[in-house]
Amino acid sequence: MLLFFAILLAAILLLVLLVYEKREEEKPRLIAKTILSCLFVLVAFLQPSSVPCYGNFILIGLIFCLVGDVCLALPGDKIFRAGLVAFLVGHIFYVIGFTYLVPVSNWFIPGAILFWVFSLLVFVWLRPHLKAMLVPVVVYILVITVMASGAWAVFGRSASPFWGRTFIFAGAVLFYVSDVFVARNQFVKREFLNRLIGLPLYYAGQFLLAFSIGLL
Repeated sequence: MLLFFAILLAAILLLVLLVYEKREEEKPRLIAKTILSCLFVLVAFLQPSSVPCYGNFILIGLIFCLVGDVCLALPGDKIFRAGLVAFLVGHIFYVIGFTYLVPVSNWFIPGAILFWVFSLLVFVWLRPHLKAMLVPVVVYILVITVMASGAWAVFGRSASPFWGRTFIFAGAVLFYVSDVFVARNQFVKREFLNRLIGLPLYYAGQFLLAFSIGLL
């Protein structure tokens, strides 16, 4: 019942957040986004975990993403960089969590190359706009691509239950795609469309990863 109310509240808060994003009201946006991100941490914390190491690393990763969300809700390039670092660390914890389901030696499977090709295309698209952010963005792209590849390996080669594997893969891909809209908003064209598409993808991905802890 508590999880049901958490998801219902999350759906309402997401709509509220999008309204404030459209209006560009910083303080209400920060409050709505912070509470919404706390909810996916709460959902992860409440999951019964049959693979404790996986669950613990995903939970820690979600907490770092919560920090990143708060940073991205605030103005300024420095705070954006701090958010980038927080998300980077979050992805690293996700990657570590995935290794408890599938050894890294089994991550190189057909299909993973698609993530690397797509990431290369995204980099080529962003490259003229990055300037001083070139190195941090390259590092971030590499790490998030490893994360998505790891999720694909979990889906394809893990002996975990189907829905657990599916939630992990879907959550990672939604997070991966949502970051394209974050990058577009930050470096290419700042407009509400980026948030309208990116935020639902992002939060859906994070909640799927949170729920995956209890489905293994």
